[in-house]
Amino acid sequence: MQKNIMHIDMDAFFASVEQLDNPDLRGKPVGVGSLHKRAVLSAASYEARRFGVRSAMPVGQALKLCPELQVVTGRRHRYKEISHKVMEVLSNYSPVVEQASIDEAYIDITGTEKLFGPPRQIAESIKKEILASTGLTASVGIAPVKFLAKIASDLNKPNGISIIEPDQVQNFLKTLPVEKIPGVGKKALPKLRSFGIVYAADLRRYPREFWKERFGERGPVLYDKGAGIDPTPVTEGGAMKSSSAENTFGEDVSDIHTLKTLLLKQSERIAADIRRNGLKGRTVTLKIKFPDFRQITRSRTLDSRTSHAGTIYKTGCKLLDEELPLGPVRLIGIGISNFEERSRQLSLLDDPEKPQENKKLEQLDKAIDQARNKFGSNILTRGRLLEDE
Repeated sequence: MQKNIMHIDMDAFFASVEQLDNPDLRGKPVGVGSLHKRAVLSAASYEARRFGVRSAMPVGQALKLCPELQVVTGRRHRYKEISHKVMEVLSNYSPVVEQASIDEAYIDITGTEKLFGPPRQIAESIKKEILASTGLTASVGIAPVKFLAKIASDLNKPNGISIIEPDQVQNFLKTLPVEKIPGVGKKALPKLRSFGIVYAADLRRYPREFWKERFGERGPVLYDKGAGIDPTPVTEGGAMKSSSAENTFGEDVSDIHTLKTLLLKQSERIAADIRRNGLKGRTVTLKIKFPDFRQITRSRTLDSRTSHAGTIYKTGCKLLDEELPLGPVRLIGIGISNFEERSRQLSLLDDPEKPQENKKLEQLDKAIDQARNKFGSNILTRGRLLEDE
């Protein structure tokens, strides 16, 4: 049976929610982000995009491009509330819905035609229901495989529908810029250009082994996508893959004590976040951005999974210490990922007290969570943070 994969992408989601809730913002250029000029935007309305404003752009730069830009502080709880309504709509059309992020999802609609009609009719019905439920528009892409469905949803934004039929795939790839393939970033593009690769179909000029030698395990995946092949299934649920927090400074920071204090606060936030989701992670990642916008990330995989803020913090500090001396920093952040369950055989060198120690730390964290949920987030503060009051 021919696969039909749908990708739904909400249009300028955060900014559209702000315009929905505040009529004074409608029709005006809106950016969502922190109010100080060193911060970056997490979203930009279509009115703002006409001036060249985009997400991940520093607020100061955005205001230079668009002096009339209305910068509003994001409301994560409100975005989650509306996202939940969108996912409820999608679940009415297929049991296989994969939420890729707060504002996008994949749906496998293969075989649902007898219930809801052909793919375009399903897309139109979903868009109407989302609009009725949330007051917002969405764009839809439909294709035989996931990566093409995602690309298709961006072809006719906002509020559009784009369908790539199976017999159109090869011609589509001949005119698809290779950088449009998800995963082809700024680092890979110059290398691809050096081999004369301009369009996705150009990847087939060289054999699979050629790409594996130059890009490792990603090479054959690129080769397949150049032919429109993507075996990745739509996975029901779309489990959380990572949790992170970061701060952009109004003025560059060089003091290591200040940076580590922020890392502790961030570690507290992401540890509480993954505990709420019943998760533990193994890989801690430190992110640092410098005044010239150069950015580095450093990761370390732990021996065992954790949801303990202290463990995350100490790992982040070790990664930070390894980069000293740093000089001025404009952003610092920490994250945790690699949540999958993995069996691990105990070594004879393992400390027999460690499991008991980890259990006590988990019990302490749960007690802290319960107290904060009952009395507020500021009721308990770790001693390390009190030193900075």
